[in-house]
Amino acid sequence: MHNWFECKIKYEKTAEEGKIVKVNEAYLIDALSFTEAEARIIEEMRPFISGEFTVANIRRAKINEMFFNETGDKWYRSKVMFISLDEEKGVEKKTAVTMLVQANDIKEALNGITEGMKGSMADYEIAAITETTIMDVFKYEAE
Repeated sequence: MHNWFECKIKYEKTAEEGKIVKVNEAYLIDALSFTEAEARIIEEMRPFISGEFTVANIRRAKINEMFFNETGDKWYRSKVMFISLDEEKGVEKKTAVTMLVQANDIKEALNGITEGMKGSMADYEIAAITETTIMDVFKYEAE
């Protein structure tokens, strides 16, 4: 099981006009603890940022499932409701889970979730899909 942490990185970069601007970007990283998340995000970002940068914030992200798509350039958060039947009371029970999908637009994100859920035997409905500010996702990979 993955433990996802959303890390905010603050740094200065040169804009298209040659002006220096301060940016605050969000990244998702797979780590066991806050300490490991900070160390890994620093290691991952060091080659891409010239100059100084700070890890401004780290928070645990509750993500139940990830659907990767190498051609996608944005990350979309989806709220999916699993539907089960409470046999004692005879009513439907809905359990919300959060899924992240990589896609180019909302339609592609919807298709990605539908494709990823194809093998599922559970009944579900997609309640919401929203674009996130996440720039990139770094999965843990054993050396």
